[in-house]
Amino acid sequence: MAMFGKKGAELVREAKQTLATEDQFRPFNQDLFEQVVKETDEHYAHLQERMSQIKANESSEAVDPNFVGGCAQHRSVLRNKRCLLAYVNARMSKIKQLRWDLGAVLPDDITANLSSTERTFFQGYSEALSSYMADINLDLTVDATPPKDPYVQIRVIGNLGEVLLDDQETSLLPHSIHFMTRTEAEPLVMQGLLEIYQG
Repeated sequence: MAMFGKKGAELVREAKQTLATEDQFRPFNQDLFEQVVKETDEHYAHLQERMSQIKANESSEAVDPNFVGGCAQHRSVLRNKRCLLAYVNARMSKIKQLRWDLGAVLPDDITANLSSTERTFFQGYSEALSSYMADINLDLTVDATPPKDPYVQIRVIGNLGEVLLDDQETSLLPHSIHFMTRTEAEPLVMQGLLEIYQG
């Protein structure tokens, strides 16, 4: 017999933790997700049986006991559907935020935790956002908070080698310190290649 909503509640708790976690992205819980889908299918099958029995007993004037059970099964189906949608929606919200925070290329440890459908969603969302920013000729992911100074001092973490900055080639070697525009620095800082240097 299917349980009444316990697995769905677990899924919602996990969705809440996904939104609350700042520095990591949990793997898609395929096992629990499928358990909730299976439970929903079982409730739906029982509901169909009860509906058939109710129709068979329509001529009787007595209250059909299948009616109350059918209502419970129907509520369970609806509740589990809401739990599944809440889980998927929470993860989608987090994936959208990752695009704004980390850029078009996600770190491998985060990508490994996405389901194939989520990877496809991220790719589509990223392409739509990039296309929109290209159309308006403005990078919306930079300077969410207006800066006091358009330049920032950075320290190189990884070996980037020769890169083109402000129409000139610059060598960004590990631990070297440079002045860059925030527009050029922020995407590299979000990818963990540079860090803001406070001096």
